[in-house]
Amino acid sequence: MEKLIIDIVGWCGSLMVILAYGLNSYQRIRSDAAAFLMLNFIGGIFLIIYSVYYTAYANTFINVVWVLIAVPALLRLAAKRPRQQP
Repeated sequence: MEKLIIDIVGWCGSLMVILAYGLNSYQRIRSDAAAFLMLNFIGGIFLIIYSVYYTAYANTFINVVWVLIAVPALLRLAAKRPRQQP
């Protein structure tokens, strides 16, 4: 059962990263859009889980870098958003 869950996580991560790339390539979302950044961030995390489970450390490395690129971009996007007053 554990292997099945990890496989599902890996496939979901792959689909998220590909979806982000495809939507951006066809100009459906911008590379600075929250949806693009979150798809890459969550997809990267899922792929890290998958590749660590299968001890595919070269793949783990690239996905860690992928996530490390997404994090500052997400933080920068969050800082740009206007704060709502209570």
